[in-house]
Amino acid sequence: MPTPRESILQALLATLQSVSGPAVLRGAILPERIPLGGLLILRDGDPGTPEVTLSPLQYHFEHRAEVEVIVQGKMPAARDAVFDALLAELASAITADRTLGGLCDWVEAEAPQPVDLPVEGAEALKAAIVPINLTYTTADPLG
Repeated sequence: MPTPRESILQALLATLQSVSGPAVLRGAILPERIPLGGLLILRDGDPGTPEVTLSPLQYHFEHRAEVEVIVQGKMPAARDAVFDALLAELASAITADRTLGGLCDWVEAEAPQPVDLPVEGAEALKAAIVPINLTYTTADPLG
């Protein structure tokens, strides 16, 4: 049986997989080629130091996962349009269920900081890391 933390990350991955168009990976290295619809890579991130309450013993986490959003294309305008559409789809998927089916108290994305990355001998990339804050409570600090 997975821990609550792992269940939450799996639910977040399923949410990302509901976004139409991009390939979705978890904890993967950047592939040589980016699919036409873009790429989302979920990074487990940092659960941080929990706040603890007693009676009953509870650990309250503000876990910061990250989603790498990457698109590739020759023309900057087309690359920007695909990137923007992908971010909009990601936002819709996250706001559709801010508790990930009741596993989290709240899920909130932060604004990305996009960058354009030239690639020698290939089409340029546009990428950003989107921090995803996962607020949840467990009965065990390893959960």
